[in-house]
Amino acid sequence: MMTRFFAAVLFLTLGACTTQRNFYVLSPIGKPPVDGRGPGIGIGPVVLADYLVERPYVAFQSSPNKLEISDLHEWAGDPKDDFSRVLASNMGRRMKSGNVRTYPWDRESELRYTVSVDVRQFHGTADGDALLEASWRAYAIPGSRLLASRTTTLREPLEGDGFEALVAAQSRLIDRLAGVIASKLK
Repeated sequence: MMTRFFAAVLFLTLGACTTQRNFYVLSPIGKPPVDGRGPGIGIGPVVLADYLVERPYVAFQSSPNKLEISDLHEWAGDPKDDFSRVLASNMGRRMKSGNVRTYPWDRESELRYTVSVDVRQFHGTADGDALLEASWRAYAIPGSRLLASRTTTLREPLEGDGFEALVAAQSRLIDRLAGVIASKLK
């Protein structure tokens, strides 16, 4: 499976015959509670590594020092906003809260927790996995008391070949990160 994915990435990167552009979005896992009950949680700020922000393309690491991108496989919107939105949705589900906001929020007084995230790596790997490395800090409000400060590295196997399978695995990684963070807030 990984060999076919890598071959597909190289084929598209080196200039495939097709010119059809594909756009991808991250998706939350499950649905959070819809009412406004539950602890107020603020997600953000979320900071992404420069290689994720400066180029709108889904990335694949083919060797320790080389990233492959194809201008035919782009994020549909701002990857930082997409990451924040999906993390907030997954946190809401895991914390049983319909009261989750992304940064910037209006009133910190309505929040019980805030979580800031620094995403250092978020791409596919030559092993056939998706990789997420993020440092995060969770604070209790009021007073911004630090509850946890961690760097979490997660890998998720791709369930198929290609960029759509990569983005699906990346979505699952964000849910797993939400689980790690939620376990420190409960």
